[in-house]
Amino acid sequence: MRGPLDGVRVLEAGTLIAGPFCGQLLGDFGAEVIKIEDPVRGDPMRQWRTDDRGRSLWWPVIARNKRSVTCNLRDADGQALVRELVARSDVLVENFRPGTLERWGLGFDELQRINPRLVLVRVTGYGQSGPYAHRAGFGSVGEAMGGLRYVTGEPDRPPSRAGISIGDSLAGTFAALGAVMALFARQTTGRGQVVDSAIYEAVLAMMECLLPEWEVGGIRRERTGAVLPGIAPSNVYPSAEGADVLIAANRDTVFERLCEAMGRPELATDPRFADHGARGEHAAELDAIVAGWSAGLPTDDLLRRLHDGGVPAGVAYTAEDVLADEHVAARDAVVRLVHRQLGEFPVQNVVPKLSDTPGRVSRLGPELGEDNDEVFGRLLGIGAEELGRLRSRGVV
Repeated sequence: MRGPLDGVRVLEAGTLIAGPFCGQLLGDFGAEVIKIEDPVRGDPMRQWRTDDRGRSLWWPVIARNKRSVTCNLRDADGQALVRELVARSDVLVENFRPGTLERWGLGFDELQRINPRLVLVRVTGYGQSGPYAHRAGFGSVGEAMGGLRYVTGEPDRPPSRAGISIGDSLAGTFAALGAVMALFARQTTGRGQVVDSAIYEAVLAMMECLLPEWEVGGIRRERTGAVLPGIAPSNVYPSAEGADVLIAANRDTVFERLCEAMGRPELATDPRFADHGARGEHAAELDAIVAGWSAGLPTDDLLRRLHDGGVPAGVAYTAEDVLADEHVAARDAVVRLVHRQLGEFPVQNVVPKLSDTPGRVSRLGPELGEDNDEVFGRLLGIGAEELGRLRSRGVV
């Protein structure tokens, strides 16, 4: 079955997470993604999150659905190879500091002369313009500048992090969205364009009404731990076995259903909890009542009562919980492929699901340079003798 991006060829010259996550998303939906890696070191992600034998457990995920070719972008012959690939491609994804491609003779003006239809996707910490553009930028710094870090964590402790590289992934997601929009626009204009995705801006875009809260309302949002101020009950509550159960019943009608499930219908008319504002003012009091009830029930019984009563609830899952869940299985939210060294290998499936042209995970991350002969030979028509010369010089 053809994916929605079938026939689109993407060159991915980025490393680590932000740029490669964009490439992963495009590959998930059928684009042919050719990852360009340094011949000696490859992408550093090949060494991240390794098992006890030094084999990366992250690389097979972020490099799925991609081909790997090696090419020294600092070498004139390597740059010439990239120009040839650009002439036959639709998208180039990179996440170097601004100006790096230009130093290599691979800036957008040069690439557009080769292929006017090329979409250049550029993912950086601060974007391609502005006084900070040339600063080194990692996802964690983008999360800080975008406002996420300040509001994450407990109020009496320094800012925390989410436990995942959310800034990088958000920038990669917006970059992929930008690439698809640019390809759509190309159908009308006939020309490619630059997609400029900055990590801090991707994070800032998710920050809800943070800015008018401050400028218009005079309110600075602070760290509040597991709760949102004025929103109750909506927290983590213990079961009898100590499981962390999320219960979200802050809407009036849902709170009434929670009171019924608790066997405490009178709480719904108690002046302290009778409406949204009152519950927000007495959140700590209400949380203590809900926690006292939840702690007396086994997890399964607690969840059954909540679900039967129409109250949104769920356990804070670990990876083990995700893999064992029947709903996850029924939705094929996790797929299993066979890794040549690690055996059966579970990965998250493609999101979102499309009814007619769904994406799919067809292969796990490739070995370094695994597709050199096929891409350079089949696509560019480079013979074995020339490839041998390029290998001997460290170009590929």
